[in-house]
Amino acid sequence: MNFKKLLGIALVAALALTGCKDEKTTTTAPAEKQKPLKIGVMTGPEAQTTEIAVKIAKEKYGLDVELVQFTEYTQPNAALHVKDLDANAFQTVPYMEQESKDRGYKMAIIGNTFVYPIAAYSKKVKKLDELKEGAVIAIPNNPSNAGRALLLLQANGLISLKDPKNLFSTENDIIENPKKVQIKQVDSALLTRALDDVDLAVINNTYAGQVGLSPEKDGVIVEAKDSPYVNLITSREDNKDDPRLQTFLKAFQTEEVYQEAVKLFNGGVVKGW
Repeated sequence: MNFKKLLGIALVAALALTGCKDEKTTTTAPAEKQKPLKIGVMTGPEAQTTEIAVKIAKEKYGLDVELVQFTEYTQPNAALHVKDLDANAFQTVPYMEQESKDRGYKMAIIGNTFVYPIAAYSKKVKKLDELKEGAVIAIPNNPSNAGRALLLLQANGLISLKDPKNLFSTENDIIENPKKVQIKQVDSALLTRALDDVDLAVINNTYAGQVGLSPEKDGVIVEAKDSPYVNLITSREDNKDDPRLQTFLKAFQTEEVYQEAVKLFNGGVVKGW
C-alpha cells in the first residue's frame, strides 16, 4: 500500500472518531422533573378541603402539588416570603395588607377561595340577651382579626365604633359600650380553650372547625354572608405569573372542593368566586 492510500485511510479514521466524539458531547441528559408546587395551608378543615384541589390538579391537569400545613397564622406568609412556599391559601385581604405593612412582604393575589364566617361562641349563654353586664369577651389578638371581631360585636349591638366601617378598629375606637363588656385579646389558636374562662369568644372558622364548632349550629352571633373577608390564594410578587398558580386556582374553584368545604365546615362556608 502506498503512502497516499495510508494517509487517506488515516484521515477517514480520524474523521470517524471526531464524529463519534461530537455525537457524544452533544447528547443532552433528560430535563430534571419539575418540583411540586408548594402551597401553605392551615391545618385542619382548610387543609382537608384543599387536598381535594390537590387531587383535581393532578388528575385533571397533571400538576403535582404539595401541601405544607401550619398551626399559627403568621407562619404561612413568613414561609412564602423566604421562598419555602410558592403560594398559600389561608388569608383575607385585610390580613394580607396588614402583614405586608408590618413585615414588608410583597404579595400578590392569585384568586379567591371561600368566606369562612367568623362567629362568637359560648359555654355560658345560648342567646345574646343572656349576656350579663360586665361580661368578658375574648377576641383574636392580631390586628385584622381583632378588627373583624369588633365589627361583629358592633353589628350585634354590643359596642359602637368611632368608624363603623374601619376593618382595623381597635378597643380604643369603642365609643359606646352599653353592657360594659370587657374585651380580652387572646392568641387565635388558644381561643377555643378560652371558652371555659370567658363569657363569649369570637373564633375564626379555622380553629372553631378543629374542635367541631360550627357557626351555623353553635354560633351565638355569626358574621353576615356578605362579609368582605374572603380568603385568598396568595403568591409573592416575583412569582405571580407562574402558570401553575392559575392551574391550581382552577382546580380549587370547583364544585367538588366547595362540597367538601360545606361538609367539613358544617355549612359555614360561602363561595368566594
